[in-house]
Amino acid sequence: MNAPAKISRASRVQQIATPSGIKAWLVEDYAVPLVALEFSFEGGAAQDPQGKAGAASMLAGMLDEGAGHLDSEQFQRALDDHAIRLHFSADRDELTGHLQTLTRNLDKAFELVTLALNAPRFDAEPLERVRGQINAMLKRESKDPDAMAGQAWRRAAWPNHPYARSPRGELGEVDTVGREDLVALHRKLLARDALKIAVVGAIDAATLATKLDALFAGLPAQAERAPLPRTDIAGLGRRVLVDLDVPQANIRYGRPGLTRHDPDFIAATVVNHIWGGGSFTSRLWQEVREKRGLTYSVYSMLSTPKASPGLIGATSTKNERAAESLSVISEEARRMADEGPTADELEKAKKYLIGSYALRFDTSTKIAGHLLQLQQEGFAPDYLDRRNAEIEAVTIEDARRVAGRLLGDGQFLVAVVGRPEGLNAD
Repeated sequence: MNAPAKISRASRVQQIATPSGIKAWLVEDYAVPLVALEFSFEGGAAQDPQGKAGAASMLAGMLDEGAGHLDSEQFQRALDDHAIRLHFSADRDELTGHLQTLTRNLDKAFELVTLALNAPRFDAEPLERVRGQINAMLKRESKDPDAMAGQAWRRAAWPNHPYARSPRGELGEVDTVGREDLVALHRKLLARDALKIAVVGAIDAATLATKLDALFAGLPAQAERAPLPRTDIAGLGRRVLVDLDVPQANIRYGRPGLTRHDPDFIAATVVNHIWGGGSFTSRLWQEVREKRGLTYSVYSMLSTPKASPGLIGATSTKNERAAESLSVISEEARRMADEGPTADELEKAKKYLIGSYALRFDTSTKIAGHLLQLQQEGFAPDYLDRRNAEIEAVTIEDARRVAGRLLGDGQFLVAVVGRPEGLNAD
């Protein structure tokens, strides 16, 4: 009996170009009468004006709060009446739109998105409401030990760089963002040259092309983004302590990582899964939690913001055991760097990473989101078929070499919030 042919995910992706030159990836799927649209504009919170951190977050929050002839209440009622899910978000590097609609409401859905992108109102009442929501979130985070650790780590890792600011904004600065700032940032970021689009669902290429032209062709051709300087994570070996009277120490740690297109990135993905990324199976989980009972959770991840990739992790533990926890994490980093993984660890990690990839394709929204991510990262659709093969091809020699490159001397920039015993700021 012949082995079953492998399913090509890439073959399902149509790369379309509209009459006005808008490009998009489309996966037609008529199993259910739904369409998911994901799109993004390069330049998120890193493009916030100086002293106005939170502008991109506010812009994202305001795009569906009234547009064209519809005020905020009318716009939201139109979404609800037609069962349309629409929202916008901003992270460090992207401003993203998310749409899901039944095919019978496709025309209305695209009409509303077109209004939101091309004619947002930025009315005073919803502006103050969105500002209040962001401020309330920032106030909660200002008292949350984990969020405080993240903030302290960012500021030490990227001093004098836009990444040092929270993508959501900064207390005090959100209040300075006015309507004119949103109008200017809208003009600065929402342009066709910075646009990526992924669509999955019950729609054909010709219909989609017509709708995408109506949606995006009226936007400026060129964005006005400020150059984002590349930088490495600073302060390796440094410890930043934030005093807070809480029973647990909340810890963030990190060091420079690999860019998404680095030839060693796939091997680094496998190494990180073995070291700290694999839930319940990683070395950090086994050494920090299972063997010593130091924490409930500990993890690491490969972070790939455009200007500064990193290997970043977090944990929390009793104040009296914070020093021990950090010592174990550094020791395991050095051990992995020096020895690399075992052959058994490598095979199990590859099997998990290959098998779990299918979970990114079990809903139309997940598929569209993953296709958008690949475009943002500069990949072609063939990556969908290459990815698992590249993981399978990682050898024990590759893994051991890249472990040394990724983890180096085991030094991290560390931020701790709490009152950890035996730890001093450096």
